[in-house]
Amino acid sequence: MFDFFSPVMDWIQTTLGMPLWVAAMGLVIALTLIVDLVSWVVIWRVGPLLEKTSNRWADILIKALRRPLRLWIWLMGVTLCLTVVRYHWDIEWAEGHLAQARAVITLLLLAWAGLRAVKLLEKRLVFPPGGHRAKSMDADTASAVSKILGAVVVVIIGLLILSSLGVSPSGVAAFGGAGGLIIGFAAKDMLANFLGGLMIHLDKPFRVGDWIKSPDRDIEGVVEDIGWRLTRIRTFASRPIYIPNSAFSSLVLENPSRMWNRRLFETIRVRYTDIERVSDIVKATRAMLDAHDDVETNEQTLVYFQSYGEHALELIVYAFAKTTDWAEFQSMKQDILLRVYDIVREHDARLALPASELHIAGPVEITGETSGDNAQGDADNDENADDDQSDTHSRAASDREAPYTSSRQRSRNAGRGEVNDASQDHDQESDA
Repeated sequence: MFDFFSPVMDWIQTTLGMPLWVAAMGLVIALTLIVDLVSWVVIWRVGPLLEKTSNRWADILIKALRRPLRLWIWLMGVTLCLTVVRYHWDIEWAEGHLAQARAVITLLLLAWAGLRAVKLLEKRLVFPPGGHRAKSMDADTASAVSKILGAVVVVIIGLLILSSLGVSPSGVAAFGGAGGLIIGFAAKDMLANFLGGLMIHLDKPFRVGDWIKSPDRDIEGVVEDIGWRLTRIRTFASRPIYIPNSAFSSLVLENPSRMWNRRLFETIRVRYTDIERVSDIVKATRAMLDAHDDVETNEQTLVYFQSYGEHALELIVYAFAKTTDWAEFQSMKQDILLRVYDIVREHDARLALPASELHIAGPVEITGETSGDNAQGDADNDENADDDQSDTHSRAASDREAPYTSSRQRSRNAGRGEVNDASQDHDQESDA
């Protein structure tokens, strides 16, 4: 195998004193390094030149081969080194395994390069290079194409690897027939999700970036990714929702991102006392909507006196905005509602609030004197109540002090009797 390089190896052996097999391994490593450098220079030089050509696919192949090719060169160098070791140590059984290893490595790196080319193809379909007349493809279609091509690459490389390992294609086909039935029963949910993802790509009920919601499920958000098994939706609370693709086959979805206009539907309530001005208010409001810059005049615009409400006269305002942006629609809605209020005020009317009226059968007279007399009477009653309470406390206190009071009273009476007797004696002496 190395007869062509035998003079070089003999020179290395005599000059450096290395064994022949070590010199062969060194020569293989040196050649691998040279080939790697040459391929790196060629690829990095040719790539920018191909981008400037009219062919929009040539540079994709070069970019896809950059890393896999360099890795393949070094892995081939390693297998050649192992071949040198096999010849030196005379390992017969390793020859067939090394050949299979080289075939498997080559096929795996081809699969890697193919998948890289598919991803670059997806980007090129969505964003064509400048100077080309090709139209850009939507992201969902490009993603579906790339996934199908990637699956084809994986299947073909897998069959080639099995063939290189000695597995017959007929055996693979037989295994695929019987094993496919078993796998189908075991992985029916996965197969249903795969088919559901395929139908999403074909029917396109929504795309990445669409705002969707389900009336019968608590699902609402922006679609971030459509995979073969799951679809990721980001809610307005910044929380991700992962939904199996098979669920969309029986799910009712609403796609507000595809609406043409946003609808304004409001009820204006006016007082019952302003019923004679309702007709003028309706006409002025309709004229205001027809002249508004943000109202879509091609759509239906309605302003009517709708019904006699419980507390007010109800008018409906029905119109469509030109924009579908939520913030711009809110600004337009605010402006229209404020203009409606100005129209109501201009016609000497007022917006209604829930109110109630109380009807009394007979007249009720309430004067200030009567109220004053009532207040004075209440005050007198309060004073009488206080006096009664004081008398009650006084009587209770008198009852408690009764024994002591009786004794003191008797002593006072006795003293008062002595004084009376003395005064009577003095009067008699005076008369004498």
